[in-house]
Amino acid sequence: MAARLPARAEVVIVGGGVMGTSIAFHLAEAGVEGVVLLERDALGSGSTSKAAGGVRANFSDEVNIALGTRSLAAFADFGRRPGQEIDLHQVGYLFLLSTAEQVAGFEESTRRQNAAGGPTRMISVDEAIALAPLVSAAGLVGACFSPDAGHCSPESVVLGYAGAARRLGATLVTGCEVVGIDAVGNQIRSVRTSLGAIGTGTVICAAGAWSAGLGELAGVELPVTPLRRQIVVTAEVPGLPADLPMTIDSDSTFYFHREGPGLLIGMSDPLEQPGFHLDRTDAWLPRLTEAMERRAPSLLDVGLTSGWAGLYELTPDHNALIGAAEGVDRFLYATGFSGHGFLQGPAVGEVIRDLYLGRPPVVDVSPLDVRRFRAAGARTEYNVV
Repeated sequence: MAARLPARAEVVIVGGGVMGTSIAFHLAEAGVEGVVLLERDALGSGSTSKAAGGVRANFSDEVNIALGTRSLAAFADFGRRPGQEIDLHQVGYLFLLSTAEQVAGFEESTRRQNAAGGPTRMISVDEAIALAPLVSAAGLVGACFSPDAGHCSPESVVLGYAGAARRLGATLVTGCEVVGIDAVGNQIRSVRTSLGAIGTGTVICAAGAWSAGLGELAGVELPVTPLRRQIVVTAEVPGLPADLPMTIDSDSTFYFHREGPGLLIGMSDPLEQPGFHLDRTDAWLPRLTEAMERRAPSLLDVGLTSGWAGLYELTPDHNALIGAAEGVDRFLYATGFSGHGFLQGPAVGEVIRDLYLGRPPVVDVSPLDVRRFRAAGARTEYNVV
């Protein structure tokens, strides 16, 4: 049975995906009382349940590398803390590179990852084909491999964080939509919901693709744009290596990883228009087929068994928004992850915990403050999928 809406909370978290449940767990674990999470649907029902489940620290930006590295360690230890099996497969991430420019970019990001202690390395085309025999070598000039990365079950991660947060005293209320945020001056006083009002002085936005609307309720501008991304799952693919890495073609963003006896496949559709489009469509399949024909042609003979659509939460520079709002006291935000929110969820939960408690965060996320767009401080993340 879903928890009832309490009359008051010390802190209200809005959004019940990996980000919101991670924040709830880390706050409750730190001894914060009166933690309440509000989710308008079921836990994990938004973008988290539609994610491909990839986990990595292979990024071009130092902050993303740090968040990814810390999160990878947390995923590896998830069975102990918070205590949940998440079907983690650390089979690696393999980026396939087709141009000298791509190679140069990944060489630079690899140096940054190595400086942070990561095992990422540049490899030859032959080594890449040995790791992912489905791949056609035609047109490839190099590859980048991160052996400690991989994929796991997003739903299980949410379940683990949510269950542990409840055990530690947090209240998680589902079927509860936020419709207003009331303030006196710059002080938050309450959150109005479809189930009634809850008094609080702190709101944390973890609403993913819906964050811009939530920010508006508090008078906070969060430049987050929803964009549909689709995934398909294939029938059985004979002869798949047990340790097949998460494989990404940098030219097309076509990617795949093992999903049972078949593959989970996705790609960024260049013709997709922004908006809250949650329906599945076949319009993108010709472009996916073209990418598969070029990079993994044997997959054209494999049938599809299922698929789904979800939303990316894009920002102008493909980096997250993490920080505390100006003008509204105690409105914190963790959103706009542009496709890498799931894999950064553990570390961001720690960061928001630290910001809430007023102490230096475990990762310096000051470059991700939303004010960077006004100060011409945007820093584009290039290793996106």
